[in-house]
Amino acid sequence: MQTIESLIIETYKASASLRNATDQQIISTLKMLADAIEKNAAAILIANSKDVERQDVTDPKTDRLRLNEQRIAGIAAGIRQVSELPNPTNKQLEHRTLYNGLLLQKISVPLGVVGAIYESRPNVTYDIAALCIRSINGCVLKGSSDAENSNLAAIEIIKKALEANNIDPGCVNLLPSARETVQEMFTATKYIDVIIPRGSNNLIQFVRKNSLVPVIETGAGVCHIYIEKEADIDKAVSIVVNAKVTRPSVCNAVDTVLVDIEAALVFLQKLKPLFEKHAVEIFADPISYDLLKGYRELRPATLEDFGREFLSLKCAIKVVENLDAALEHIQEYSTKHSEAIISENKVSCNRFIKEVDAAVVYSNASTRFTDGEEFGLGAEIGISTQKLHARGPFALEKLVTEKWIVTGEGQTR
Repeated sequence: MQTIESLIIETYKASASLRNATDQQIISTLKMLADAIEKNAAAILIANSKDVERQDVTDPKTDRLRLNEQRIAGIAAGIRQVSELPNPTNKQLEHRTLYNGLLLQKISVPLGVVGAIYESRPNVTYDIAALCIRSINGCVLKGSSDAENSNLAAIEIIKKALEANNIDPGCVNLLPSARETVQEMFTATKYIDVIIPRGSNNLIQFVRKNSLVPVIETGAGVCHIYIEKEADIDKAVSIVVNAKVTRPSVCNAVDTVLVDIEAALVFLQKLKPLFEKHAVEIFADPISYDLLKGYRELRPATLEDFGREFLSLKCAIKVVENLDAALEHIQEYSTKHSEAIISENKVSCNRFIKEVDAAVVYSNASTRFTDGEEFGLGAEIGISTQKLHARGPFALEKLVTEKWIVTGEGQTR
């Protein structure tokens, strides 16, 4: 059995095979992978069921872990979309001749080897592998023990697609799910070029604090929707319900609804039956608590509830005096992921867009669109909430760096 270190070194060495592959080989690999995922759906579901049956069904992460035929079809469709995107490497970024006759060029090149550490979601194994293959990066994947069977089934299919297209399958490796694996990754500065954590805030902060390898942070999402006094109330209710209930366990689901005091009564009365239909538990500030009396799942909010990423059918609601108060609240509690305003007042919308510091800011739309596939980027590695290198859906276009090429005819300095 290979050690963690030997798997990482194998990926580093096999990445050369990937860099030498033709674009047609890469595209063929991804299309074959997508076909194989659909063809092997039954086996994938059997492996996934072994993981799911070990979980607490009330735990939000169980939904993120669970695969079904629709989600498998979505994974395959995402990989086909990635295969159709242009290769982000070898693009000429600069081309000029210096005073001494040297030809100076700058091109985009792969990062090298990407290390990914993630929790629960088996689709991430396919997504990251596909993005790295398309961007000519090797990758080492460290999933959680919760998804071990699902991830083992995935890596087998991925490696077969690479091998069938004469690319060294060692360029993508699944590392053991044991916790000590991350410590080996953190110190593999010679072989891993960047580590990307994807999961809970605790996981992300742990990686940031301990890794010697550079980290690109994909942040937790405490997402807000502000209902301004001039909002179209029916539109606002529809957006909030969509942002909360369509898939509450994901990072782009809304966590806190802020509602202008002038719109609160009408908005909350229209929201109430729809939230009750989906059994959304509400954590309400004193004003909204009074306006929602009689709601079955109503709780008085604490200060901690306004900074929580619920990842479940729970939502905080707060009534605010005006746009200034909403902006102040978001500045205090935002994780800089996705924030939205619902208003027919363009001046208010423009001010919100300018002042809110987040990776994605919405005007009159659901936060649920923060997604690489929805943005036409193919699959994503995660949603980056930091400001260096990548921000927002972190996908194919950002899995590159730069290289300078200088061509001379014997010049010396």
